[in-house]
Amino acid sequence: MKTFVLTVSRVFPTTHKRKGEETWFIESIKHNIGLDCDIPFPTEKIHTIRANYDFWAKRIKQIQKGEAILSIRYWSGKPYHKDENGIGQVEICQLDKDSGISVQKLSFFESDIYCPYAYGLDGISNEPVYNISDIAKNDGLSLKDFKEWFKGYDLSKPMAIIHFTSFRY
Repeated sequence: MKTFVLTVSRVFPTTHKRKGEETWFIESIKHNIGLDCDIPFPTEKIHTIRANYDFWAKRIKQIQKGEAILSIRYWSGKPYHKDENGIGQVEICQLDKDSGISVQKLSFFESDIYCPYAYGLDGISNEPVYNISDIAKNDGLSLKDFKEWFKGYDLSKPMAIIHFTSFRY
């Protein structure tokens, strides 16, 4: 069985104003998919947003067919490096075809982060989603942090919303 890896950040990246601060993504993902964890406050990291929609759509389709699994991980230390114990990535969980995993396309009107449209490809939602605050919240971020996180992305290209739960827009 194929294993696709998706890494999430424990801390805000160096390109963000909050660089180095805890994101609580790991704890939030565990909490929201029903795993036991200590979480200081409830957050809504029920999906992640990634560039390259076509790449992720192909992978999620393979997972939904039962041909692969998604291993969600984080870096134990500095990204792309092993820590002092020789550990690089730590697995949070695995999602398979029965987990509710899916992907939706996120497009921004005229590459403007203030006007997002998310379209469902599975027939559940074909209406655009206008509330960027909800998208940011469900990605585990405030609206301000969300805009800062994605400021360097090419918003003229569709992005992938990878859902960890059965929630869809």
